[in-house]
Amino acid sequence: MIESAISLREQKRWDTSLRITRCAKVLTDENGLDGFTMEDLADAAEVSRRTLFNYFPSKLDAVLGEHPEISPSVLATFIAGGPHGNLADDLAELARAALTGKQADRDTVELTRRVMTANPRLLAAAHERFESITEEFTALLVEREGADFTPARARLILRLFVALFDCSLGDLLDDAETRTLDEIFVDQLQYARDFFA
Repeated sequence: MIESAISLREQKRWDTSLRITRCAKVLTDENGLDGFTMEDLADAAEVSRRTLFNYFPSKLDAVLGEHPEISPSVLATFIAGGPHGNLADDLAELARAALTGKQADRDTVELTRRVMTANPRLLAAAHERFESITEEFTALLVEREGADFTPARARLILRLFVALFDCSLGDLLDDAETRTLDEIFVDQLQYARDFFA
C-alpha cells in the first residue's frame, strides 16, 4: 500500500513535470525563449506559479526538463558489477531504467529537436547539462571498474552511448512501426556491438 502510494505520487509528479516541459517547448517554439514569461508558462501548464517554481527555477530549465532518474537500488547493482556482469549490457540496463515509463512520443521528439536547433542558448545549456551528467557517470564507471579504468575511457564509452541514443531518437521519428524508444535503443546497441565484434 505504501509502495503503491509512493509510486502513484511519483507518477503524478512526473506527469506534471512532463506537462510543464511540453508547454515550455511549445511556447518556445511559438514565441522564442524570450517571448513568454514564467507566468505564461504556469497558465499554459495549468499550475500555480509557486508549483512551477517548485519544479523548475527558470524557463531554460523547464524547456530542458528534468534529468532522467535512476533508482538508488539500480545504481547500487550497477556499481557492484551487475546485473549481468558485462559493462555494455549493464549500461544498457541503466539506459532502460532511465527511459522506463518516460517514453517520448514522435511529436515531442520533433518539437524538442526544432526548439533546440533554433535556440543557441538551449543548445549551450543542454551541452553544459550533458557534461555534468557525464562527469557523474564517469565517477560511477570508475568506481565500478576500478582505478585502472581511466576517466578518459569512461567518458568515451558514455559518449558512444549518447550517440546511440541520438540515433535512436532519429529512428523513432522515421520508424513506421510502433517500437518504443528503449526498444530502438537496444537494437542500436546491438548494431554497434556487431560492428565492433
